[in-house]
Amino acid sequence: MVEKLKEFDPAKFLKSDEAIRTFIEDAFETKDAALIADCIGIVARAKGMTKIAEQTGLSREQLYRSFSQEGNPTLTTTLAVMDAIGFDLSGKPHSTH
Repeated sequence: MVEKLKEFDPAKFLKSDEAIRTFIEDAFETKDAALIADCIGIVARAKGMTKIAEQTGLSREQLYRSFSQEGNPTLTTTLAVMDAIGFDLSGKPHSTH
């Protein structure tokens, strides 16, 4: 018997602010720009891409494209989406050097 697998969508599991915070923090810890962009897009989908598009003034298509694994969002777009999902980018110093 062949088992049919469903594609995993992490956005379905980001239901609480704590889960989203942990997800975003973990992404930033990797320092992988593509992964960070993808994770921001996943959070935006979890919060509702139409709502994020309305809050940022960007189209849903642009958001999906910019925050995909192949995307490369501008800093302006990233800041707008981070604000819309309830996060900021802060210039905190490293805890250790």
